Amino acid sequence: MLGERLRGVPLDAIHHGPLRRAAEAAGLVAAALPGIPVRAAEEVGDHLPHDTDPAGLPAAYARLLAGFSPAERADGPRLTAAAVRRSATAPADLPPRADGRRAPAVMVAAPAPPTRAAGVAASRRHGRGEGVVTVADAELLVEVTGAVATVVIHNPARRNAMTAGMWRRLPGLLDELEADAGVRVLVLTGAEGTFCAGADLAELDDLLDDGDLDTVVAAEERLAAFAKPTVAAVRGACVGGGCQLAVACDLRIAATDARFGVPPARLGLVYPAPTTRRLARLVGPAAAKHLLFTAELIDAERALRIGLVDEVLPVDRLAARVDEVTAAVVARSQLTVAAAKEIIDGRADEDRVAWWHGQVRASGEAREGVAAVHERRPPRFGWTPPARH
Repeated sequence: MLGERLRGVPLDAIHHGPLRRAAEAAGLVAAALPGIPVRAAEEVGDHLPHDTDPAGLPAAYARLLAGFSPAERADGPRLTAAAVRRSATAPADLPPRADGRRAPAVMVAAPAPPTRAAGVAASRRHGRGEGVVTVADAELLVEVTGAVATVVIHNPARRNAMTAGMWRRLPGLLDELEADAGVRVLVLTGAEGTFCAGADLAELDDLLDDGDLDTVVAAEERLAAFAKPTVAAVRGACVGGGCQLAVACDLRIAATDARFGVPPARLGLVYPAPTTRRLARLVGPAAAKHLLFTAELIDAERALRIGLVDEVLPVDRLAARVDEVTAAVVARSQLTVAAAKEIIDGRADEDRVAWWHGQVRASGEAREGVAAVHERRPPRFGWTPPARH
């Protein structure tokens, strides 16, 4: 069983090199810290330089593990991912502490996960006020702030891998948010500094046996067809199914620590046709072939060069920039935004385009926009989509 063979192998090692390197990486971690929990092992892999050659793995791990206290090195099963992060982010030139570790570096705290509630309607407080909701046993979280809904992929123990249940839940969740007239923009992101490591490998055999890969495609297609603007805010790993979801969004804004990959060639899978074509339309045939043929991970700067992402920001600027972009979209004419998305995505025939132009004449949006320019004031656009349009 493929899931069983890969269980316990650091996902970062799987995505960053051939399985030979993954096996070596797992063996080195196990030898250095017997019984180390999988999450802590994954954290070790995450802080290993991405371009480390297999021959250099022992030295790289030795440097990283040198930051652990003697007690931690002696008791692998109790080593936590937090301890790995403390060691990996501690500046090498700081003196060691009394417990043998270097003093921790100053780190930006990850935002706390949204609190739990019962449903999208329950997230509303004081009319259109702010609110938070979780769904699918805290795997997909939704936070609605003003006119912006943020869907958080929350499975940090598996680097936010999408489980079968999460794939099945996503289309219905998107239906709810699309029907909510108060939501104008959707942001998709991941919890705790990682976007999404793809489909959960532990469930891959079941997905293949049950034909549930169609479920993955259905979720991706529903996101691509979402009637309102969608923005992927990407940090850390955006791999496999995670990359599918990001590509299905209208805009992708990434932090400098983001990395992207399309790994089916590592696993002997054939990517779904809609997914492959969408990727090729976004980055061009040559770049799509390179990503698919090699299954290599690329960093954020290269993703920007090939058109996979629209902007790259320092980690501490990502959230603010996403807020700026979504605020701008919310303030614009929703008639223009909705029509542009439908036409660009190829979902508007000639009759539909004529309908959109009729909405311009009937709504008064253009008159309001011109008047606002002349009067030097912000426009007060009021168009909302008809119940059935």
